[in-house]
Amino acid sequence: MSRPLVVIGDSLLDRDVDGLVERLSPDAAVPVLDESATVARPGGAALAAALAAADGAQVTLVTALARDAAAVELRSLLEARGVDVLDLGLSGSTPEKVRFRVGDRPLMRLDRGGDAGAVGALPAAARAAIDWAGAVLVSDYGRGVASDQGVREAVAAVVGRLPTVWDPHPRGGAPPPAVSVATPNESEVARLEPEPAGAHAAAASARASGLRERWRAAALCMTRGAAGAVLARPGRPALAAAAPPVAGGDPCGAGDRFATRLALRLAEGGALEDAVLDAVACASAFVGAGGAGALRQGGAGEVDPPAADAAALARRVRAAGGTVVATGGCFDLLHAGHVQALEAARALGDVLVVCLNSDASVHRLKGAGRPLVPERDRAAVLEALRCVDAVTVFADDTPERALEALRPHLWVKGGDYQGADLPEERVLRRWGGRAVLVPYAEGHSTTRLIEEAACRV
Repeated sequence: MSRPLVVIGDSLLDRDVDGLVERLSPDAAVPVLDESATVARPGGAALAAALAAADGAQVTLVTALARDAAAVELRSLLEARGVDVLDLGLSGSTPEKVRFRVGDRPLMRLDRGGDAGAVGALPAAARAAIDWAGAVLVSDYGRGVASDQGVREAVAAVVGRLPTVWDPHPRGGAPPPAVSVATPNESEVARLEPEPAGAHAAAASARASGLRERWRAAALCMTRGAAGAVLARPGRPALAAAAPPVAGGDPCGAGDRFATRLALRLAEGGALEDAVLDAVACASAFVGAGGAGALRQGGAGEVDPPAADAAALARRVRAAGGTVVATGGCFDLLHAGHVQALEAARALGDVLVVCLNSDASVHRLKGAGRPLVPERDRAAVLEALRCVDAVTVFADDTPERALEALRPHLWVKGGDYQGADLPEERVLRRWGGRAVLVPYAEGHSTTRLIEEAACRV
């Protein structure tokens, strides 16, 4: 996407306070949380902007920030993630949501600030950014930004010309007519659209279709948590997109993750059906990886899909005295050279785990137009090979964090890395692992395959 994604909406500052509970208060029968760490992260529309930036997109956030310490902290978090902020100004205070947690279990949530305040007028720079956008995502938390008349007029002006995704939250209002797709969740649809008669699945589709008609949206995609999503479009059967199963995890921010991935895929020119399927898979992986709570201050803001199965497999093999082998790469257009290297790696141990670059990682490493094959499909093809025991997707430019979780005995690279410095070796030394090279199959290259295919078109 050559032009930025413009995210519009109300921003919040979220804090996670982690600690241990080992006693009750002597003056009341309430647990005492011994704080171990407090982490701040963007919330609301700011979370959507941070997630899109973590996918490698250029992002502009049109929001309203107050003049207080929380707003300064929030702006710093966004700028660290590469988000360009266009501030409308907010006369009230910055809303904060503080979650107290014990391990992965929430203890309570404290909401503070966010008292009613006036949103400033839409500046010319923000109006120009919306007009120039590659796509527009409105994350409407009902605090004033998305309901501003100037904002609505600017969004309405690009409807039909740009992909426009409207993500309404419980306090948000209806989108302008003809937006590309609205993305309410099932509880929001149930609140707005009466339940028709019929079976549960049919009722869900009918509700989504009814709300789409009432809002006059080009399409409506109702998210359903672990049940996936239902896409309603005029004159076409509803599309039910199933979500991959996720054990545990945290659903906080899953709706924002769904909406941002959907908007980015549409901005890239993807078909709506494919974009919905990808967004469902992405949101499920986000939940499994810990949800919005996995974003850490000063980090890249990117959250990897869950690697629990691969890590658990590696632990079992190590405990049984076996040898864990890992290798990595983009594997965009799997070819015979890849298969030969994977088979050679598997022969070195008892289990082979492939560390696969995410779509955003491939895009940063390989450039515009890559990957050709999305990460979900690349992982499925690898998992179908008999020599591959597990696949884990990583979002960084190098697989060091993935290796920390796997702790393999051997890290295998192709012979074309002969003499090259491998950044993974420094990590491997921590547990006694080592890097190994396998023969490189000459004449096989994904880049060459792409170039030859282009010449034949």
